[in-house]
Amino acid sequence: MLTFEEAQQALLAMAEPSSHERVAVALCGGRVLAEDLVAGRDWPAFDASAMDGYAVRASDLADAAASLPIAGESRTGAPLAQPMLPRTTCRIFTGAMLPEGADAVVMQEDVQVTSGVAAFGRSARPGQHIRKRGEDLRAGEIAAPRGSRLGPAHLSLAATLDRRDLLVATRPRVAVLATGDELRDPGCAGPDGSIPESNGVAIAEMIARAGGTAILLPRARDVLAEVTAAIASALESCDVLVSIGGVSVGDYDVVRPALEAAGATLDFWKVAIKPGKPICVGRAGRKIVLGLPGNPASAMVTFALFGVPLIRKMQGDRAPHPKPWRGTLTHDHARAPGRLEFARAVVGGGDVTLVRHQASGAALGLASANALALIPPDVAQLRRGDPLNLIAFSELGL
Repeated sequence: MLTFEEAQQALLAMAEPSSHERVAVALCGGRVLAEDLVAGRDWPAFDASAMDGYAVRASDLADAAASLPIAGESRTGAPLAQPMLPRTTCRIFTGAMLPEGADAVVMQEDVQVTSGVAAFGRSARPGQHIRKRGEDLRAGEIAAPRGSRLGPAHLSLAATLDRRDLLVATRPRVAVLATGDELRDPGCAGPDGSIPESNGVAIAEMIARAGGTAILLPRARDVLAEVTAAIASALESCDVLVSIGGVSVGDYDVVRPALEAAGATLDFWKVAIKPGKPICVGRAGRKIVLGLPGNPASAMVTFALFGVPLIRKMQGDRAPHPKPWRGTLTHDHARAPGRLEFARAVVGGGDVTLVRHQASGAALGLASANALALIPPDVAQLRRGDPLNLIAFSELGL
């Protein structure tokens, strides 16, 4: 079996960069920049007030108690039309253009106004309460580098820089094929021993969160010819094929031979992790195939650890890997050593509590957790207070 690090590295080495497309800024949430977002002008574009108050020449307030006539006002979208004369002041509002001739702003709380005259009780220093032109960005500077995944703040920044559209990576098309004679649609009656198919919707949502386009295929029975045909058809129109179930070595586990029959070559199919040991990875031409185990916890955890970083890297994401952090276990925990375990955990304020439902088929364990706790393969006993490496679900698309 490969180690987790070996398997993840081997899979991500297969990722080929997506093509690019121009998309309206309003539709770019969650997409990955395929170009540097460069400022076309200084921002702010002019010296602006950072306060509601009065624009002044600092030198005019050298006296301890200066009084200056108010020569007009400058508000957002309507600056003072003429330069501000010496020994005058201008009413100004937050974000408004600083009048020519002014070099400071005094907060309105420090000014007394009577009959059009502003009385100042203290001096001012040049640059006081002013946002200078180009303070945030100079024309030609990079506002967001290529490979950034765009969130709300990035969209606001792009609009601020007068961008109507952005060049982003195309979404990888990821087909999802669930297999198994025992599967039926949720909410529908089935024979004894049947179970509702629950993995497809979860994996499709994780694909969407990673920036891909999920193609949820019809289920396939554990029949070699049927699974082979489904795989061959899917490979014609996707970038990545994710199969769920049937990747082990049982009599009815037909996915691996079906992949080979459909023209895929398998690079590896066992990884020393828990849950999710039976995972297979291969290629069909330039298409990547990822075979997940069928138990819900195993399927979602392995896709979070392998599929999500793969989809991110295909888009040129600068940070495809989840960022681990540290916490402290709140209780003793015994386990069978041998594989790196990704235990479902509830984390709050640095405290880590492993959830009770750790079985590979226990979807409840994932639904009640918010992080994975990494337990080294050689550890059999954990004690309260032991440190653990953690990966938050928000980093994994879970």
